Amino acid sequence: MQATASWRPMSSNDIPAVMLLADKIHPDLPESASIFAERIKHFTDGCLVLAGEEICGYIMSHPIRKRCPPALDSLLAEIPQDADQYYIHDVAILPTLQGRGLSADGIRRVLTIAQSYHTTCLVSVYGTFGFWSRFGFEAKMGDPEISSKIQGYGADALYLERQNTAEQVLR
Repeated sequence: MQATASWRPMSSNDIPAVMLLADKIHPDLPESASIFAERIKHFTDGCLVLAGEEICGYIMSHPIRKRCPPALDSLLAEIPQDADQYYIHDVAILPTLQGRGLSADGIRRVLTIAQSYHTTCLVSVYGTFGFWSRFGFEAKMGDPEISSKIQGYGADALYLERQNTAEQVLR
């Protein structure tokens, strides 16, 4: 299945397939189609799909104000003019394709975009800290403001950040 899947820009035509995938991979973290449509509209470069015969993964990412990740299933209205941090909102890939380096290829693409910012952040769920640490992400714990912002992401959610350096993108 999906022997030749590769990353490409996400389009609005992809949203129905991305929604099916998101519902399958993140049943406890639902987001509406309007979230995907808005991210494509405001920051196309940060929205990718992993496609072969069908869509089997996606990445949604965009700039934010430092340490202000959006709440789950919330619209941005716009990318802030004073955005000073890059945010990886979601990376999802079918379990049958995990472990083949496909996620890492997509993440490297968005980390290249993120080089315009000093740091990149994300909210790690499902115990994926070990995966993200390979890209230089570290847990930033003990900040009550961040903790309140990520409550909707589940009990195991961790806020992670990394410094953007050329060496880390190449890992």
